[in-house]
Formats: sequence, structure tokens, C-alpha cells
Amino acid sequence: MGTLLKSLREEVASIKERDPAARSTAEVVLCYSGLHALWFHRVNHWLWGHGCYLAARWISEVARVMTGIEIHPGAQIGRRLFIDHGMGVVIGETAVVGNDVTFYQGVTLGGTGKEKGKRHPTVGDRVVVGAGAKILGNIRVGDNCRVGAGSVVLRDVPNDSTVVGVPGHVILRQGKRVVITDPKQINDPLSEALSAVATQVKDLKERLQKLEGTEPADSRDADELQAIIEIDYQI
Repeated sequence: MGTLLKSLREEVASIKERDPAARSTAEVVLCYSGLHALWFHRVNHWLWGHGCYLAARWISEVARVMTGIEIHPGAQIGRRLFIDHGMGVVIGETAVVGNDVTFYQGVTLGGTGKEKGKRHPTVGDRVVVGAGAKILGNIRVGDNCRVGAGSVVLRDVPNDSTVVGVPGHVILRQGKRVVITDPKQINDPLSEALSAVATQVKDLKERLQKLEGTEPADSRDADELQAIIEIDYQI
């Protein structure tokens, strides 16, 4: 019982420390839905671990209705998780969340398909995930990372990194700017598809010119296509 009360006091104190809007302990205890969802999860996770799967799922559904936050009973949540505002947060069954993590509204720790086993992310210690960010699949976000609002993270993120974008890519690592000069490093499916189309169009034009035995009077189209393929930029 003493350990439980100590844990509850610790979670309240961590919220007061991290949220400048928290005016009092009573306000945090009574008004913070993220804290309520976390307390529900502590009960649900205990039930889940003791084989009471239906009860755990039912209580988690009650918690979702009351708080707007959905945490699967099987998820492993570390100490002092702070879910700020919280509406729309979803944490999947096999997700693992470290200590001193902060989630803002709309964050999803989800899967990418119907695979079995570990299919949700692992989030390290002292990670901050911005509003609306999606971290998907059996990947790991390292310690001390920051995930920008609205980002979609599909790959492992090394420790001490900042990730932004769709799909997410590292822009800061250990306090130093990461320069991306190759678009393929971002692994943007749309950009890759456009590059492939541009390459095919260029090849077809060259084959057509050879068949007709002519040379293009104006090479601007080819130059523009080549610019798409060889685009070089920094982030």
C-alpha cells in the first residue's frame, strides 16, 4: 500500500513539475484526464497480468469513455508518464513506454498490420511526443528523443534525436543538425513514385527519339525531369 501511495504522489508531483498550468495538487488529481487514464491502466494492467482479460478490457473501455484516452491493458507503462490534455491518445497492446515520458493529445502508438507478437513501438525514457504524432510498428524511439507534432514515425530513432515529418526523419542528433542531401534518406513513398515515373518517361522519350532518328529540338523537358530525379536539398 505504501508503494502504491508513493507512486501516486510521484505521478502527481511530476505533472505539477512539467505543466505550468497546474496550480495545485487538488486540481491535478481532480481535473487531469491523463492522470485518471494512467491510474485506470495500473488497475487494468494488473488484471491483465493475472489472466482477467475480459475485466481488464471492459474497464479500459470505461476509462476510454471517461477520459478520451485508450490504453490497452497489455501495454507496459513506465513511471511518471504525463499525458497532457490527452484526448485521442491511443497506446496499443504490445507498446512499451519508459520513464518520464510526455505525450500530447492525439498521439498513437500503433501497429502497421495484422502481424503477431510484438507489433507496437517501444518508447525510451524522457521522450516527448508532440500532438497528433503517430509512431507505428515494432520500432524503438530512443531515450531523450523528441517527436514533432503530426509526425509519422516508421523507423527506429536513435537516442538523443529530434524527428519531424511524414514519414518521420531525424533533423537533430545529440544537439547537432542533421543535413540530408539525398531525398531517398527520407524514404518518402510519393517522392520515390514520382522519381520512378520521371525516369520511365525520360527512357521512353529517348527510345522514341532513337526510333524516329531525331534529336529533341528543345531539351527543357528532359532537363526538368532530370532535376526531379537528381533533386538535392537540405533540411
